[in-house]
Amino acid sequence: MEAGGRRARRREAAEYYRGQRVPERMEEALNALFPLSPGDLYGELANYLSKYSKAPVICKLVGRKVLDGVGQPTLEVEIYCTVKNYEKRICSTVMSFHSQIPENALPEKIEAEEKERNDSVNTAVEWVNESLNTMLRDLEPTDQCQVDKMLGEYFTNKVEEKKNIQRQEEEEEEEAEATLALPPRAPSPATPPGKKKSAKPGKKSSVAERPIPPAEPADPVLCGSLAIGGTSLAIAKAGATISHVPLYSHIALLKHDQESPEEMTLPLPMVTLLNCEKMSPSKLKLVKEVMLIPPVQLSLKQGIERVLDIQKEMTRLLESPGKMPGPQPADGKKGRAQNSGKKSLPQFLKRISHLGCLTTGYDDVEQLLLVMQTACSNIGLELGTDVYLAINCAAHELMDYDKGKYEILTGTFKSPDEMVAMYGELIDKFPFIIALIDPLRKEDREQWSNICCALGSKCYLIAEDAATCISKLKTDQNINTPVCSGVVLKYVNETKVSDLIELTGILHGQRHITILGSPDGESSDDSLVDLAVGLGARFIKLGGLSRGERVTKYNRLLAIEEELAKNRNLRETKLEFVAFAEESQPENQLSDELPPPEQD
Repeated sequence: MEAGGRRARRREAAEYYRGQRVPERMEEALNALFPLSPGDLYGELANYLSKYSKAPVICKLVGRKVLDGVGQPTLEVEIYCTVKNYEKRICSTVMSFHSQIPENALPEKIEAEEKERNDSVNTAVEWVNESLNTMLRDLEPTDQCQVDKMLGEYFTNKVEEKKNIQRQEEEEEEEAEATLALPPRAPSPATPPGKKKSAKPGKKSSVAERPIPPAEPADPVLCGSLAIGGTSLAIAKAGATISHVPLYSHIALLKHDQESPEEMTLPLPMVTLLNCEKMSPSKLKLVKEVMLIPPVQLSLKQGIERVLDIQKEMTRLLESPGKMPGPQPADGKKGRAQNSGKKSLPQFLKRISHLGCLTTGYDDVEQLLLVMQTACSNIGLELGTDVYLAINCAAHELMDYDKGKYEILTGTFKSPDEMVAMYGELIDKFPFIIALIDPLRKEDREQWSNICCALGSKCYLIAEDAATCISKLKTDQNINTPVCSGVVLKYVNETKVSDLIELTGILHGQRHITILGSPDGESSDDSLVDLAVGLGARFIKLGGLSRGERVTKYNRLLAIEEELAKNRNLRETKLEFVAFAEESQPENQLSDELPPPEQD
């Protein structure tokens, strides 16, 4: 009897676990006790218990060689963290290389540049996978200051190692020369750059001019330095991911000592429309890039759409030269002189530059601006009201050191003082140009001061070439650049996120505007946009609206605008020119707000 009872109870238990009768009662009981579904209940418990789990720490760094937007090698850094006792890939970042090989370079130059670039990337990969991987293990990715401090110390040690190796090589070379008893080398008769040859006796000098300052030596780039910048940025992305916030919010928190700003502004885009480099078959050398800046009254989305409309019309004009107007009088005698003879129309090269824009050539600046005005007028827009222009002059590429002058057109030379006067006439005639980038070499500091005093209240005078090495820009809380309205900062080489945060703080404190710019050798990583937004940059310079590595950044900027507008954190941008005071005027002179041109 007892055996039969046991068998009956076993059958009931089996039926219970098979879910034939009792699960309905179980479900009713669970619903009564826990209104959440089982899945939601487990999620709530997991979230609750996760508060008591150990904070994620870095467990592995992976560096690898990848290709950038033009097929050149560069560095990718991946971050893995230990999250709740499991190894998890958090994020990766791809660095942009600091320089681009010129398309018209000699074969020997191209070969040397490619070898140097490969060596630098290979060394960076080695640093990440070996030294940095060991050094940063078990650190929290949210501790950006500690990570950047260790990266800075590591880089400093590598620089010292390089110097010691160079000293040892020089000593060995001197010993070898002493052993061979070689005669001392005769000094070279060549004139160093920046110094003029002395005139022969009896020969009249055409114009008595001051010698120009010689070119400062280029800042050396340590082989492998990509690893420092790539790792710092990857850690910042990992910290944002672990904290469950966007990267731009994480950067803003780092900048404001973990206090989230109530409102944020978006940087205005400087969208490159035309690339007019010296390699183009034209006479004009003064203009490297022509950029469009939408007005602040438009949303970013509206501004990008307006720029696209102008780009389409410019493409149509350049592909149909017969439809382009001839030179028109801009005003007075200069206009009539312009019409006196026919000028050849600009030659359009049917390809997209590595900057993601149209490539073309022009005979002079006025012809270029005339075509821009025509394109805008054809679609019902007006330069200076509906859109503004910025010009990258890249003056450091124009200097003829034998003559000591800038070659602005083929065969046309101007001294630094004459350049200042020329820019004054240009801005007075075309007030819709609101920014000049690198109008002079960084060595012409006196002329930078002159042009800022003359034009600072009318347009921005931006230094880009002078800001190539971010780590050397700040000295004793000052900016080691010529007098200027602002600088273009590029995240390359040994730059660290903490460097950018500190530097932008100094710049903003000294009424400089900050522009985050992408290098010529760009990658598909869009972190630069988050950096610009989080740091509060006034402008962002990303190139044109073509090529995937450029467009992906504009798309990221549009996404951030949508997110900030949805959260009501978006503050309207204001543009103000810096009115540079004379020495006799107070230093706290107010800035002039950018007005639209007066309308009749």
